[in-house]
Amino acid sequence: MKIRSVKEQYELRNICLRERLEQILPQVMRESEADLWLHASKEYHEDPTFRALTPADYPTARRVTMFAFVKDGDEVIRYSLSMPDAHLEEFYAPYWKFGQESQLDALKRLLEQYDPQKIAINASANFAFCDGLSMGIYTEWMKALDEKWLDRMISDDHLGIKLMERRTPTELQLLPEVVEAAFSVMNAMYTSEQVIPGKTTTKDLEWFMMQSVKDMGLDYWFEPTMDLQREGEAGERITGVIQRGDLLHCDFGIRYLNMCTDTQRLAYVAREGESEVPQDLQNGMRVNNRFQDIVREQMKPGRTGNEVLMASLAQAKEEGIEAVLYSHPCNMYGHGPGPTIGLWNQQSAIPIKGDIELDVNTVYALELNVKVPCCGKDYYIYTEETVLLDENGVQFLYEGRDRITLIR
Repeated sequence: MKIRSVKEQYELRNICLRERLEQILPQVMRESEADLWLHASKEYHEDPTFRALTPADYPTARRVTMFAFVKDGDEVIRYSLSMPDAHLEEFYAPYWKFGQESQLDALKRLLEQYDPQKIAINASANFAFCDGLSMGIYTEWMKALDEKWLDRMISDDHLGIKLMERRTPTELQLLPEVVEAAFSVMNAMYTSEQVIPGKTTTKDLEWFMMQSVKDMGLDYWFEPTMDLQREGEAGERITGVIQRGDLLHCDFGIRYLNMCTDTQRLAYVAREGESEVPQDLQNGMRVNNRFQDIVREQMKPGRTGNEVLMASLAQAKEEGIEAVLYSHPCNMYGHGPGPTIGLWNQQSAIPIKGDIELDVNTVYALELNVKVPCCGKDYYIYTEETVLLDENGVQFLYEGRDRITLIR
């Protein structure tokens, strides 16, 4: 597929930033008890929420980049207390009188002007995305600010989580394109040109995916993994030389237009004379799809990740499906902020992270597996689909979730 030019990518990312600052930021501020949200990042030690608040052409903090978001009725006033920068000034009102006062003096002046009773800072015991304030910056604040301001500082995880979790209108339009970019690589890999039985290794295919992404001018947010299952051999994550009759499994995710994908798909390497995937594996895929649909039906805005997890597992058990569920938000980060729906090694309620409620216009990696008998052994059908949860429910963003690709 054709990837947009760098210029167009930057323009679109900045359109999305404006929507986030003008539409989503006021929402999350209204939902918070904070009167002011104070955000600061050091150069090359940026807060995880930095990429949600800055334009595409402002890739790193400058010395200390500082923002203040002030509640003003239903609106939010956005200030930059940072070094002068034309890119920032398109989105933020400059507050620091650079060259006339120190940055900390500007901060003190702002606090005196607005007298916020609760000041949110990015310090959290529970969420990495909301814990980006460095000890060094906080120590400087302790030295410079009056005790009353320090006493009013609070942690509010909701701000960072929901700011990054909710998608803007333009992001919703671009999302299928982002997913298609990832699948263009996987589709090119799962072919007889790339998979030569007896010669190609699982590592070869990993290198193919990484090089393909780089050739597109994009990046992957984790190194892709490729493994296989084989009749007559123990283990569900075998690596090495690929043979006919192998069931291949790929886990792959890219970052494009400031959004991530996370996808797992399967392929079967046909034996001589085979013209279709074995029926046992096709049946396993149908069982997997049924479990996907069970989870899909349980994912509703307002329910917690734990509620979705436990209800899905209970329904699967009732239907005789041996399943494991470990889904997660997938947004600006691949394992992004939002409700956790199970962990692969913990199929019970997840404290705190699983207690977050699902939200509308959010994206998930619907990640799970089912165990099915096939060819005299148990096979694990691993799948992961990047999906959108909107007002109509869960939407799959790319076709083919019901198929195992046949490589002949």
